[in-house]
Amino acid sequence: MFRNQYDNDVTVWSPQGRIHQIEYAMEAVKQGSATVGLKSKTHAVLVALKRAQSELAAHQKKILHVDNHIGISIAGLTADARLLCNFMRQECLDSRFVFDRPLPVSRLVSLIGSKTQIPTQRYGRRPAMSIGARSQSARTYLERHMSEFMQ
Repeated sequence: MFRNQYDNDVTVWSPQGRIHQIEYAMEAVKQGSATVGLKSKTHAVLVALKRAQSELAAHQKKILHVDNHIGISIAGLTADARLLCNFMRQECLDSRFVFDRPLPVSRLVSLIGSKTQIPTQRYGRRPAMSIGARSQSARTYLERHMSEFMQ
């Protein structure tokens, strides 16, 4: 992909109805190394492919410990995932300190959803988006009729 005047911000639509920053983020995930998570009734396993960008570079850690009962695996940009991992660690520590028990996974998932979704509701942020097959027509419709939904 090449850069153009429409890829400076996540709120800028191109004339084709695309948000290039979102496409770049989705492409970064595709470029990441493979990770797999498996769960049984008694165990959970996270596996990540160690891959360095070049022979001179060291591989980046793709599996991170969050709490005694939670771990995550990263694909794509590790900096974004590490930011979320630090947030999850802080929430788990807060739960142990305040309630003297581990934070339930369902609660942590809800907190992550809130943290990543709230910025899209603020003024000037991305209010709507569609992805997937045949999403172009939906994005065009949303761009043209967004003012009707804002009321």
